[in-house]
Amino acid sequence: MTRSPIFRAILGNQKNKLQEKKKAALAKMHFGRIDKATQILLSLRYQELARQKAALPTIEDTEFSGFSQNGEDGVLHYLFSVLGTTNKKAVEICAGDCIENNTTNLIVHHGWNALLCDGDEENIKTGKAFYGSRRDGLFFNSPRMVQSWITRENVNDLILSNGFSGEIDLFSLDIDGNDYWIWKTIDCIQPRVIVLEFNMCAGAERAWAMPYDPNYVADWKSAYGASLPAFVKLGREKGYRLVGTLGYGINAFFVREGLGEDVLPTRAIHELPCYNKFYAGSCSGWVDV
Repeated sequence: MTRSPIFRAILGNQKNKLQEKKKAALAKMHFGRIDKATQILLSLRYQELARQKAALPTIEDTEFSGFSQNGEDGVLHYLFSVLGTTNKKAVEICAGDCIENNTTNLIVHHGWNALLCDGDEENIKTGKAFYGSRRDGLFFNSPRMVQSWITRENVNDLILSNGFSGEIDLFSLDIDGNDYWIWKTIDCIQPRVIVLEFNMCAGAERAWAMPYDPNYVADWKSAYGASLPAFVKLGREKGYRLVGTLGYGINAFFVREGLGEDVLPTRAIHELPCYNKFYAGSCSGWVDV
């Protein structure tokens, strides 16, 4: 799948609000929208290949965007096609406007129940307006949308107080800051699949992260978040293995140990298609983890 230089350039830049909008628009143009019926047919095909023990696509080859910023919708659709679901519950932290994120496709097209948290009150209002205007089952079965500034001091209580605990199918995390420390802290849910954002400019060799700061606000002018090696190391400690990233990096996908090992091989960082896109930027003040 060939991408234009413009596409690669935009997706490689550090985020700011204008770039977010450009990336979202460009991603949708590139990946295209796939409706519910087509997704069901695609899921059946994935399952057929798995039953036949035929060659399955790589994570990066399954990307498409319906509501996600980039190709996350397609990857998550693929993962749950071959893994199956248990309760179709999801928790997403930093869910944006509750429309463009990693869970909306699952909610709208596949009947999932979700908790969507974001620190911006306007984002939550936008999400409530979107679901409140629906004239289908979602009008009565909207996700739980909560405005809260997420810290490691409140994250478990926030999730529990909104009715989510124990095993869930999906956890999505993209705070652009304390992501490593938030995942490290969470123990009230046991997701089967996790998608989270890592910092490409932190390189592909060192396990390190920005120091925890409960008041940190992302400005995208300084290094934020954590390196992929840091998340891989933490994942092993918590019982998860890396199964892939988006083709150009940025978001990584983890599956709980013991699930789908016959169809979803563990991926080493140096084997990822995005490996040559990592670079050592300025991560002054970061700590080894």
